[in-house]
Amino acid sequence: MSLELVVDVRKSGVWLALLNDGKLIELHEEQGNNEFSVGDIYLGKVRKVVPSLNASFVDVGYDKDAFLHYLDLGPQFNSLNKFSRDTLRNKQNVADLQYFKQENDIPKDGKINNVISSSAPILVQVAKEPISSKGPRLCAEITLAGRFLVLVPFSNKISISQKIKDQEERDRLKDVMKSIKPKNFGVIIRTVAQGKKIELLDQDLNNLLAKWKKMHANLKGAKPPMRILGEIDKTSSILRDLLNADFSNIHVNDAALAESLKEYVSDIAPGREKIIKKYDGKLDIFEKFGVSRQIKALFGKKVPLPSGGYLIIEHTEAMHVVDVNSGNRKGADGQENNALATNLEAAEEIARVLQLRDMGGIVCIDFIDMHERANNKQLHATLKAAMSKDRAKHNIIPPSKFGVVEITRQRVRPQTNIITAEVCPTCNGTGEVQASILYAEEIENNLDYLVSRGEKGIALLVHPYLEAYFKKGIISRQVKWLFKYKTWIPVRGLSSKHLLQYAFVNKSNDEITL
Repeated sequence: MSLELVVDVRKSGVWLALLNDGKLIELHEEQGNNEFSVGDIYLGKVRKVVPSLNASFVDVGYDKDAFLHYLDLGPQFNSLNKFSRDTLRNKQNVADLQYFKQENDIPKDGKINNVISSSAPILVQVAKEPISSKGPRLCAEITLAGRFLVLVPFSNKISISQKIKDQEERDRLKDVMKSIKPKNFGVIIRTVAQGKKIELLDQDLNNLLAKWKKMHANLKGAKPPMRILGEIDKTSSILRDLLNADFSNIHVNDAALAESLKEYVSDIAPGREKIIKKYDGKLDIFEKFGVSRQIKALFGKKVPLPSGGYLIIEHTEAMHVVDVNSGNRKGADGQENNALATNLEAAEEIARVLQLRDMGGIVCIDFIDMHERANNKQLHATLKAAMSKDRAKHNIIPPSKFGVVEITRQRVRPQTNIITAEVCPTCNGTGEVQASILYAEEIENNLDYLVSRGEKGIALLVHPYLEAYFKKGIISRQVKWLFKYKTWIPVRGLSSKHLLQYAFVNKSNDEITL
């Protein structure tokens, strides 16, 4: 397995594509305004307490009030509430909890109106980003995530990832944390901490304690609603959570971001900063690494399978529905074996699509009917194995007698929804088609204008079909331009362009405005 991260810096934000052996498995968009991200800590104001829901609605500055359930307060809520209120009143002058007197834990089956009241300030953390018409989902059990550890204030418990199976290693990590963690701070030891030396764990712990001190400093004098501590950007969070020996390259098309990533990687994994490479190619970075093509193939309603089958993916208000079709696949081993082969291939692709699109909630998959129980068991095992790499929590129910598999997948962020259908660029959806030859004339007229005003280093970006048209023949249109303008005009095909969409760029790859 070889992981590559492709980072495309655009004017509207940053796009991140995670590739596994060249296959796109995750796609993220980081916009300029990254407020209300998972992990952000806010000082909110309780707007309304609803005893019938055992929950409250909190104003954190979003258009819709955020939702906070009693079960998301955390057992140490009284201690956090006392700490935050004393800080706001300048009674808690230090972030250290060494001499902080803990309050009693709140009962598991308690009522929210006995714990918080309307108009009260409250320190909360974003658990789920705003989705559709809903505001953020909050929790009041503050945690700070690092590379190897998760810091849990107002707790003394040491928890270890269940994925660390070696009991000797679990005991070692627990003993290490007992020796270095401060009082009244709990710790969750992450899977990547396995085998790591005490120096690295201590450094990570100190970084998290520094974040806690920064949060305490920001809390002083704050007025709700206000963001107290922001999560690191999405690029850094992906590296924090995933960076390991399997990461081979990180390609970035922006020099400033490449340098900041090198600094970040040198902090969390010294010696690995060489994997960050500045991309200087003329071709769009997503086009160069085949990301644009995969996006168009995987984000549409119809997703093709390598053997000729395909998936139909529909989204309803209540759930996602996936239909598996064999298409033009032909098998010589009978219908049952053909169905099994298609289903197994579809299971691998569905696991990839769920993670890529970040589809959450209920997902119903209608696989091709199979009559043998052993085949259904094999399908279930294959789907579980394929989804074991997914970091989102999920449950998979075995195939029903109708061949339907139900999956529930954690919904944390809004589903990545990219429209792959294109409005006809010739008629703009009106149904009236202008002669397509006029587009070539329009391009040449604009080229004449740019050359006449002295533009240098011009290149033309078009759809691959138009690229073929301009390059066709020995004396192609591109060659005629060479004779006419006494300079070579490169023509580059981009699958991200609409059929008759085009743009001119300069030597710096910046679009030239006409």
